[in-house]
Amino acid sequence: MRRLLTFILILISSQLLTVKAAYSQTLLILGDSLSAGYNMPIEQSWPSLLPEQLNALGKPTTVINGSISGDTTGNGLDRLPNLLKQHKPNYVLIELGANDGLRGFPPQKINANLEKMFAQIKAINAQPLLMQIQVPPNYGKRYSQAFGSIYPKLSEKHAIPLLPFFLEQVIVKPEWMMKDGLHPKPEAQPWIAEFMAKELQPYL
Repeated sequence: MRRLLTFILILISSQLLTVKAAYSQTLLILGDSLSAGYNMPIEQSWPSLLPEQLNALGKPTTVINGSISGDTTGNGLDRLPNLLKQHKPNYVLIELGANDGLRGFPPQKINANLEKMFAQIKAINAQPLLMQIQVPPNYGKRYSQAFGSIYPKLSEKHAIPLLPFFLEQVIVKPEWMMKDGLHPKPEAQPWIAEFMAKELQPYL
């Protein structure tokens, strides 16, 4: 009888572990200052608030914030292999390109860096996710259009989900923006987390 009870308990425990594993997933966010919690405690940044929002939507997810202020697509490409090896994510959201654009980097180079990141992510059987990035129109219509078109073209070419640029929804609210006009304040982070959770939900 005792042996039977022990067997049943082991069976139940293994089933619970299996269920837990089935719902265990990790999202790596590879971004710049827009995701790194610029000028605020990291726990106030939207990636830190994202797990609670995803859990509320029935998508419990471990979120790893691999974002560093000032990073370009080249920096992200250099850092990605170690991040993939360390965290073994199921999904990688790439939020990079703004600093490339602000420095006037050639669109072809940005495109190439992003494609290399896609290849690395897919090589570990993870799913890349791409965020649309835009540069201010004062960089010239020709460059702004060429830059902005990188993302939908790559999304279509590689069948990778393209998520909207959350800053476009935040920048219209001056009370949510820092004095530099480029970075959202801590007050905007809960809204960004909720917005991103809803955008991410269909792909997780």
